Amino acid sequence: MASTSVPFFPGLSLPIDPVTHLPFILLALVLFVLLVFLYALRDTQDTRQKPSNSLHAYIRFVWGCFLKPHTGDGTRNQQDALESFYQAQASVYDATRARLLSGRDDMLALVAAQLKYKVDAGILPGKPIWIDIGGGTGWNIEQMAKFLDVPEFFRSVYVVDLSPSLCEIARNRFARLGWKNVKVVCQDARSFRVEDHEVVPSDERSLVRVNSGEYAADGRKKTLGAELVTISYALSMIPEYYSAIDSISSQLSPNGIVGVIDFYVQSRVEFQSRNYVGGVIDRHCMWLSRVFWRTWFEIDRVNLEPARRDYLEYKFGTILNINARNHLLGVRIPYYVWIGCSKDSGTSPSKLAEVDAAATESPFLSALDLQARTSGRLDSGVELHSKAYESAIVNLAASLPLPASWYQNHHWRIYYDAQLPKHRQFKDQYIYAFTWEDSREDAKLLQVKSSDVILAITSAGDNILSFALEKPKRIHAVDLNPTQNHLLELKVAAFTALGYADVWKIFGEGKHEAFRDLLINKLSPHMSSLAFEYWLRNGPGAFAAAGKGLYATGGSGQALQLVGWILRLMGLSEEVKKLCAAGTLNEQREIWNRSVRKVLLSRLLSWGVISNEKWLWKALGVPPNQRNLIEQDFVRLNSNEHPNPNSTASSTQHRKDDHSIPSGVRSGHAIWEYAVNTLDPLVQHTLLSSDNHYYLLTLLGHYTQRSHPTYLSPKAHIKLSKPGAFDGLRIHTDELNEVFARMSPGTLTIAVVMDSMDWFDEASDAAADQVRALNRALRMGGRVMLRSAALAPWYVRVFEANGFRGKRVSARMPGACVDRVNMYASTWICTKVASIDPAAEPENVDGMGNPMERLKI
Repeated sequence: MASTSVPFFPGLSLPIDPVTHLPFILLALVLFVLLVFLYALRDTQDTRQKPSNSLHAYIRFVWGCFLKPHTGDGTRNQQDALESFYQAQASVYDATRARLLSGRDDMLALVAAQLKYKVDAGILPGKPIWIDIGGGTGWNIEQMAKFLDVPEFFRSVYVVDLSPSLCEIARNRFARLGWKNVKVVCQDARSFRVEDHEVVPSDERSLVRVNSGEYAADGRKKTLGAELVTISYALSMIPEYYSAIDSISSQLSPNGIVGVIDFYVQSRVEFQSRNYVGGVIDRHCMWLSRVFWRTWFEIDRVNLEPARRDYLEYKFGTILNINARNHLLGVRIPYYVWIGCSKDSGTSPSKLAEVDAAATESPFLSALDLQARTSGRLDSGVELHSKAYESAIVNLAASLPLPASWYQNHHWRIYYDAQLPKHRQFKDQYIYAFTWEDSREDAKLLQVKSSDVILAITSAGDNILSFALEKPKRIHAVDLNPTQNHLLELKVAAFTALGYADVWKIFGEGKHEAFRDLLINKLSPHMSSLAFEYWLRNGPGAFAAAGKGLYATGGSGQALQLVGWILRLMGLSEEVKKLCAAGTLNEQREIWNRSVRKVLLSRLLSWGVISNEKWLWKALGVPPNQRNLIEQDFVRLNSNEHPNPNSTASSTQHRKDDHSIPSGVRSGHAIWEYAVNTLDPLVQHTLLSSDNHYYLLTLLGHYTQRSHPTYLSPKAHIKLSKPGAFDGLRIHTDELNEVFARMSPGTLTIAVVMDSMDWFDEASDAAADQVRALNRALRMGGRVMLRSAALAPWYVRVFEANGFRGKRVSARMPGACVDRVNMYASTWICTKVASIDPAAEPENVDGMGNPMERLKI
C-alpha cells in the first residue's frame, strides 16, 4: 500500500487508503459532539437579553436540533414534544434562525401592504386584529414595525404558540418594547378564539357591529374575526394540520388576509392541472431535492409533504404566491410565501356577473340589467360569458377556490390559463419593452370620446396609457403574450401606488435602485398573482441600477443593444450623444449625415443583420409575412410599371417583374430601402432631443425629461394616479378573435389592431375570420385603425368585402415623414358601414345602435 509524507512533518507517513482515515474522522466527530454538549450545558441566565449571533448560539442550535434526544414523546403530548425541542434553544432561537428562515420579511411586507390598501380603501373600518399562529418568540411582531406602527395600527395582536419557553421569550420582548396591545397566549392554535380574549369598548362597537345582540354583558363580542392571520414556518410542524387550517378559516374576518411562509417540496405533476394556485414559477422541485429535504427536515419533526400547502390553497382563495429558494451554505432550500383570503370572498353571483359584464361588454349580466328589464327593455338574445366567468362556474361546482385573478383588489386582469402552449410559446419574455405607435397621431386620427369603448393590442402598454388619458368609457387591452400584459400591469400598478419620481425612475430611466422593495411594499396590492410573481423573479435584474435598464430587455432590447454595440465599436458614442442633444434640426441633420447614418444605414448592416429573418422576428417583431409585404412593395416601386400605391389589388398581380432583381439580394435591398425611407425623413423633420422619444430611446437606452412619452409627464401622472383612473381597464390574455367572440355584438366603438393584420397569410382564411369578428363586435360606424408595412395591403379588400369602408389616412412615400415613428408605409381607418350578421345587432336605443350607453356599466 502506498504512503505519503504529511507536509511539514517529513518523518510522519500516512496511508492514502480512505478507509484508514475512518478512525480519525470518527474521533473528530466525537470531539465535536462533546464540544457541543459542553456548550449546551451553559444555559443563558438572563433570557431578557437578546442573544448575540455568536458561536455559542449556533452550538446550542446544533445541539437542540440534531443531537439532543427528544424527551417529550412518551406523553404523546404535542406541547411536551415542542418543549423538548425548543427549551434548550429558546434563548438563541432568533439569533440562529435569521438565515435559515428566509423570506419572513417579504411575507410581513406583503400582508402589511394588503392591510394598508384595505384600510385606505375603507374596506376595514376599524383597527385590525392580528393573530400570529406559532408566533414563538414574537419576532414577526417586532419585525412588522418596519412596515406598520404596530401599537397604533392594530387593535390587538395575539402571539399564539404551544411552547412555554418560546412564549416566555416573547413576553420579555414585548415588556422591553412596551407594546400593550400585544398579548402572548400559550395555547393550541386549534382551540384559540379571539372572542375569548377581546373586549370591544362600547364606543367602538359600531365599527364592527353586524347585527344587534352580538355582545355579551361583559363587552365581549360573541363572534369576532381577525383581519390578519399569519403562520411563519409553523404549519410544517403541526401534526394535525387539517384542523389547524380549518381553525384559521373560523378565525378570519370576511375581509381578512392570511399570510403563510414555510418550507416545501413538490412535483409539477401534483399542481399542474390546478387553475387556482396563483402561478407556478419555480414551484417544481426535482426528485433529488424532494427526497433529500423531506428526509433532512424530518430529523427536526418538520414535515414537507405537499398536502399541507395543497389543503391551504384549497381552503382559501389565493391572492399572491411566491416559490423561492433560500441559498444557505451552498444549498438551495425551497420555501414558499402565500397570501390568501376567504374562499368565498367575491364569489357572490352579483359580483361574478358584474366583473363578467365589464369583460364582455354585456349589459345583461349585472344588477343594472335588472333595472333595465323592469323598464321594459329587451336584450339581444345573445348571452356571452368571459373565460374568467366560465372558470369561476366550473370551480364553484367542484367546491374549489376561484382562480387567483378573482381575489385581486382590482379586476383589471382577466383570468387566463398560463399553462396553455399558446401562452408558453413566448418563453416568459416580451418582445416589446416600448410601443412603436405614435400616440399623438393616434389621438389626432381617432378623436377619442368619453363614450368610446376601445379595444387595442397591448404591446408594451404605452398606447393603452395614452388612451386612458382620454378617459374613454372602457379600454380592452389584448395580447396573446402574457408578459406583454405583465408589463402593462406593472405600469398601471405604478401609477396607482407610486409618486411621480418613482414612476419616472422605473419607466423613464428604466432603472430603480429599490425596485424589489417597491414591488413588495407598494405595488403588490395592485397586481395579479401571475404578474407579481413574474416581476419578483425578473424585475430586480431588469431595473437594476447597475444594469442596462428596462429597455435593454425583451426582444426589442436585443436590437437596442446591438445598435449601441455597433456605434461604440465604430467610435461614435460621442456623436450619438450630440445627435440626441441637438438643439435644432440643422444641427441634428449635420451630425446624422456626417457619421451616424453611415453606420446605421450601411448596406452591410442591413444585409448581414437586419434582413435576417430570425433577427427580424425575435428582435424587431417582424414576422415573415410582414417582411414579404416589404419585399413586394420594393419590387412594385422599382418595376417599370410603378403601380398606383392607392390600389388594393392582390399582390400576386404585381410580381411579373420580380425576376428583375436577383432573389438572393432582394431581401437585403428591400429592408435597406425600407430603413432609409424610415430614418432619413425622421432626422429631417423631427427633433430627437425634444420631440421624438421613440428614436431617442433606441440610441440612449432611456428617455429624458425633455423627450418622453406623454404618459410620463407630471400632468399625466396627476390624471392616471387619481382613484378610479383605471376602473374601465380590462386586460385580456388571448387571441383577438377569442376576445371578439365573447363580446356582446355592436358594443365596441374603436379597435386598434396596429400592424397585426400584416402577420396573416394571404392564402389563408384567418384574416377574413378576424374581419368578420370585428364587424360583429363593432357598433355601426365603429372604426378599426391599422398600420401596415405595405402601401396598399391586400387585406383592405377583405374589410371592404365584409361591411367596412376603407380609407388610407397616411402613406409614407419615399422622403415623406408621416409621424414620429415613420416605420409603417400606411395607416388605414376602416369604418363599419354594414353588418354581416343583422340578427346579432342590438336594438337601436339611442340612435347609435348601442344599448350600453343607457346602462353606463
